Amino acid sequence: MRESFGQHVRALRTRRDLSLRGLAERAGITPGYLSKIENGRLPSVDMARVLDGALDADGTLLAVLTVDQLPRPAQLPLAMSGFVGREAEVRDLTAALERPADTRVPLIIAVDGPPGAGKTTLALHFAHRAIPRFPDGQLYADLRGHSPHDRPAPAVEVLADLLRALGVPAAGTADVEHLAALYRSALAERQMLIVLDNAADFAQIEPLLPGTDRCAVIITSRERLSGLTLRASPHRLTLGPMSESESLALLTTVLGAERAAREPAALASLAARCGRLPLALRVAAERAVMIPDYDLRDLVTELDSERLDVLGVEDADVRTVFSWSLRRLDPDAARLFPLLGLHPGPQISGRAAAAFAGMPHAFARRATARLTHAHLLRAVGRDRYTFHDLIRDYAAELADREVSDTSAAVHRLASWYLHSAAAACHVLAPFRLDPMDKGEIPPGVHPLAWTSDEAGALDALRWCDAELANIVPIIQLAMEHGHDQLAWQLPVTLWTYLLQRRPWTVWLRSHELARQAARRLGDRAAEGWVVTNLAEGYRRMGDLEQAGRLYDEARALRGRVGDRYGLAWALAGSAFLAADLRDHTRARSLADQATQIFVEYNDIQGQALCLMTRGDVLRLRGDLDGGLALCTLALGMMVDIASLEGQVYVLRKMVEIHMLRHNFPHALALLDDAVNTGRELRDRWAQAEALTRRGDVLMEMGRRDEARGSWQQAVALYDEIDDTTGSRSVRELLAGALPIA
Repeated sequence: MRESFGQHVRALRTRRDLSLRGLAERAGITPGYLSKIENGRLPSVDMARVLDGALDADGTLLAVLTVDQLPRPAQLPLAMSGFVGREAEVRDLTAALERPADTRVPLIIAVDGPPGAGKTTLALHFAHRAIPRFPDGQLYADLRGHSPHDRPAPAVEVLADLLRALGVPAAGTADVEHLAALYRSALAERQMLIVLDNAADFAQIEPLLPGTDRCAVIITSRERLSGLTLRASPHRLTLGPMSESESLALLTTVLGAERAAREPAALASLAARCGRLPLALRVAAERAVMIPDYDLRDLVTELDSERLDVLGVEDADVRTVFSWSLRRLDPDAARLFPLLGLHPGPQISGRAAAAFAGMPHAFARRATARLTHAHLLRAVGRDRYTFHDLIRDYAAELADREVSDTSAAVHRLASWYLHSAAAACHVLAPFRLDPMDKGEIPPGVHPLAWTSDEAGALDALRWCDAELANIVPIIQLAMEHGHDQLAWQLPVTLWTYLLQRRPWTVWLRSHELARQAARRLGDRAAEGWVVTNLAEGYRRMGDLEQAGRLYDEARALRGRVGDRYGLAWALAGSAFLAADLRDHTRARSLADQATQIFVEYNDIQGQALCLMTRGDVLRLRGDLDGGLALCTLALGMMVDIASLEGQVYVLRKMVEIHMLRHNFPHALALLDDAVNTGRELRDRWAQAEALTRRGDVLMEMGRRDEARGSWQQAVALYDEIDDTTGSRSVRELLAGALPIA
């Protein structure tokens, strides 16, 4: 039960070891009048101030008097009508409110998120629902952290306003600590809800936090407000884009059910184009409402070409709302933000961002952290970031206006990718010769490097996996800014990774772009590299006709420019293809020509592959012993140079020879080696192919259950790498091997 003003006076007098007469003398009043106050009579504000001073209460008595005298504040702004969605978030906030209170601190709910996510709308909607829980009223303050105002609201001004709402005279003092003490005293016996909207940072809100568990505080901010955790245990809620169903519901609410139902496909496209941000959704819907005969599909078309222009209205311009977040950025973050908008891939790493801006990684790390805390950037993994689509558009637009050295920045970024890819592939295949001159590393660019051991190789492979989706966009970006040499070199440099992972779409698309870049340069040698890699890609995909055309072209290109080492690989690949086509005479001739050049360059891997091809030729001619002998020599050479990919390739050829000899146990043993080597190589395709063939051998040996087990493992691997063709063919084998009922 709340203590009255008189009870507070008596308690303070007792703690000060003052008699009734002693306090009366200090305050300049009669003991009888003081007795009446202690027994329930309310004094005037002036008398309360006198007693507060006499008891050194530091505003406590004034605060208690306001509780007994004044009506409760009800400062919450009007909640948005037609609120839809966010059911999960409302449930989350309700659960936080209903949890047992920590008797030491108030309940603090911190709602953060990017601009336009509807933080204030959600907070006010929830606060209005929570009013019955707080019988002493609600306080509200717009802290102007991100707004048209030049600066956030000073805490001292906010405190003065809140104290006036609580009935505490605070004029005449600008001491924030004194005002904060008065504020906490005024709230000490109240059960109130306080909404602190649009906070700039923790320093601004710290003086505004009550000191009692009777109160609850809802804070909204675009910032993470990390300092809050050091002083309290807030319940955090990060608000992102709405779900698809919520977005459609919001659009339907604004447009009207009848109009929304007329164009369901366009409605879904509209939600997607708005990035499912509530602000953008409402602006787009209101634009459609203003023009009743405006088809939604026309609005979608406009959004495709002029998204930020379309999402700009007088009172809710998306650009303006985003711009408010930039005011509080430090110089490094402000410089990095527009550059990141130019990065065309789905994610960017902190080290790539550092190269893009030409700044040390430590600076870029702090800048990306600042952007992440401001919800202008979203962390999606360790040192990896992405944008919301609309914020990316805004950042790119800023870059067009404000970044004067865009071409140099793109050159740094593409160079970082090229030299990092070269380092990664060297660790993955140190035996592979790389004669390509990649030019000097630009100042301010620090490519990645890895240790030459198993851990380093694994990290390098993980980096390549993480960056795979960025490769084609980076090549396109480099070409757009005239850096064609970097554009063609990047996919060629990634050759080892492409062989190991076989991402067919990226393999082909990156090399098609690289060919365009090489042709724009008029660099026939570069085109020869690219066409050779394209040819091998088509060969491994099974399009032997296209591979043949490209290999013919590659040999001609490399022969014309005198690129003997490149010609060796074009000849070797043509030999592989001839063996695939069972043209053993041509395969032998091409392999012999390639071998001569590989010997000149001391390329052991190339020599081993040609030796394997000659062994395959003998197999085609029926000389199984001779073919096995040559393949065995090739395998030994691959082991000597630690080429796991080469070992897997040769083992598969040896298996086919043992199968023709009906030496199934030897074939099975080699396939077990191939599976283990593929696993060590982390090549799931190699493992899946070996497991498939292993199942074939086991079926020949009558070991049906083991065969099915091997095929099932292969299917699981094919499914992991999304190879529907491989998965389907093995499932057919499994279906044909069903037990007879």
